[in-house]
Amino acid sequence: MTKNNKFTRRAVLKRLAPVLVLTPGIRFPFSLFSNSAGKEGFIDLFDGRSLSGWHTNRQKSVHGTGGRWQVQDGVLTGEQDPPGSGNGGILMTDQTFGDFELMLDLAPDWGVDSGVFLRTTPDGQCFQVYVDYHDNGHIGSVSTETSDGRNRMINRPFNIYGLFDQDGNLNGFETRPDARDHAKRPDSLLYQCTPEQWKSAWKIGEWNTLRIRCTGKYPRITTWINNTKIVDFDGETSPHPRYDKEQLFGILGREGSIGLQVHGGQSMWPEGARCRWKNIRIKPL
Repeated sequence: MTKNNKFTRRAVLKRLAPVLVLTPGIRFPFSLFSNSAGKEGFIDLFDGRSLSGWHTNRQKSVHGTGGRWQVQDGVLTGEQDPPGSGNGGILMTDQTFGDFELMLDLAPDWGVDSGVFLRTTPDGQCFQVYVDYHDNGHIGSVSTETSDGRNRMINRPFNIYGLFDQDGNLNGFETRPDARDHAKRPDSLLYQCTPEQWKSAWKIGEWNTLRIRCTGKYPRITTWINNTKIVDFDGETSPHPRYDKEQLFGILGREGSIGLQVHGGQSMWPEGARCRWKNIRIKPL
């Protein structure tokens, strides 16, 4: 079930989830104001009113039939379609990008398994920045999504686990190292923040700003949450055992769409859970 710092897991599903999109003027549980890019050269990818400039991936794959994407009060929401069905998908920009700096605000329900996809192909292969807001998850690290899951690169310096008060409200995190050998090589990333730095950066129950910089043929991808640097991945030099830069470049090429994910599978997305996005801006480099 979904949880955040103001609502119990039952309350979110029974009272808020059915009406956040369907009822005009509903009071949103997060402030609609947050940090903007604040720099010249950024362009809006999301107009706050429609899905103009975006399309869904409807390939029959682990992502399902495309997911449900809706806009209300300047906020883009993604969830499974129908909720709890296991049918996820990817919302992708019509325009493609190679080198860029991307900024976007996100407010996921607890339990959401999402991600920001970079240089995405029409069938959803890409570099991914995790938005796995659940036990055994992480937000801000870098992986790849490929049709051959056996060659998927996973960089997880640590995983997060929710801590809850007696009423079931999320009020903190504990972290543990990722137990998988292929997910915790210390030399796979140029930089990784500490668990304490991550916990200090992330604001429970509020809008958080994710910044992503992606440059180079074999991209160097750096991420920040609320101005705290999270990871720095160098696609030119990373020795990750599941990363083949030439093979991946052959699949992705030099540029692709920006994508937002609703993960398919009933175990990957609690019924009624949503991820929320706004202020999606990009600066081509």
